[in-house]
Amino acid sequence: MKSTLETRLGMFVALVVVAAFFILFVLGGTDRFQRGVRLHALFDTAHELKVGDRVKMAGVEIGKVEAITLATNKVRVTMRVRADAGVKTDSLATIKFAGLMGQNFVSLDFGSPAAPLAENDTLLSTTEQPDLSAIMQKLDNVATGVENLTKSFTGDRIDNLFGPITDFLKQNSGPLTATIANLRSISGQIAEGQGTVGKLIFDETLYNSALQTVTNLQSVGEEVRATVTDARRVIEGINAGQGTVGRLVKDEKLYNETAEAMTNLREILQKINQGQGTVGRLVNDPEFYKNAKLTLQKLDKATEGLEDQGPLSILGTLANGLF
Repeated sequence: MKSTLETRLGMFVALVVVAAFFILFVLGGTDRFQRGVRLHALFDTAHELKVGDRVKMAGVEIGKVEAITLATNKVRVTMRVRADAGVKTDSLATIKFAGLMGQNFVSLDFGSPAAPLAENDTLLSTTEQPDLSAIMQKLDNVATGVENLTKSFTGDRIDNLFGPITDFLKQNSGPLTATIANLRSISGQIAEGQGTVGKLIFDETLYNSALQTVTNLQSVGEEVRATVTDARRVIEGINAGQGTVGRLVKDEKLYNETAEAMTNLREILQKINQGQGTVGRLVNDPEFYKNAKLTLQKLDKATEGLEDQGPLSILGTLANGLF
């Protein structure tokens, strides 16, 4: 009897141990005994996140939320993730919701390939996601706006809106009818090729003329383009010191000679203005002007006297003058 009781007690203890092992390793997961990596992230709000919620990367669960605390106007979320998950130091953490019942989780992205792996107590960067309650509030505001819009389409509002338009149409039905008839007549004439607009649309001669004009404009454009190209070549030649103008621009010796010639010319003009030299006296001597004027007057009188005499008299006068 005693041995039977001890046997039953031993079997009960063995079953308890097996059940505890099953609960810890099968239901609770083996990650409870894995060391893993502890990571931290600071958020503005926890979005109903709870301890024990999942941590995912690309939709794959890699850990759990270990603790949620307050830290200087921020929410500090501590996570325990698998060491082989490959979380990088520049991975971004985001609190997301998996359903309308408030199931939240922390989502981590892969980060950049060149970034080092995160170690224990690494502080990750975070991004904020709109809260579900804020989204529902916006939806409620939109619904309220739609409701107000539908209320504005009541019979009274519609009458107030379209009543003046209806009255205007009734009072001006005659002129509007005539205007529509005129528009119909004009469109019919245009469709038949009548009038200026109709000819512009249907006259092939005008089309050919317009086409020829466009062709001529294209030819002129090509000529202008060729002219610009030639001008560019000339300018390039001048810059290279080619040709007469190029030498004038680039040859320093020729420039010095030209400058010296201009200096000499300026000196000559100054002397002329001062009345120096023969040309200066001719230009500035008033006596020479009077003599030249008197000579021209005598020559004018002599020509008038020659016009009154015949050819023989002119020859005789010339002969007497010579002999």
